[in-house]
Amino acid sequence: MKKGVKELLILLLLILVVFTLVHYPVVAATKPPAPGTVLPQFQLVVPEDSGAKAYLGLSGSDEFTIPEIKAQVVVIQILSRY
Repeated sequence: MKKGVKELLILLLLILVVFTLVHYPVVAATKPPAPGTVLPQFQLVVPEDSGAKAYLGLSGSDEFTIPEIKAQVVVIQILSRY
């Protein structure tokens, strides 16, 4: 194999690997959880409104996770915007 062709193939392989590594998390994150599985852990921004913070039982002003909400039942409605 000629040196130029070999270098081109290595470059194309490298581009493919980088594209796969960058693109895979985006694709994985766009698929909804399968029925019967656990919702993945994610961070939400604490509301600025003190009434909303009190309603959720949150303290602090940064981010929180769903288990930090002080409630017996938490209903999550996920909306999709395109």
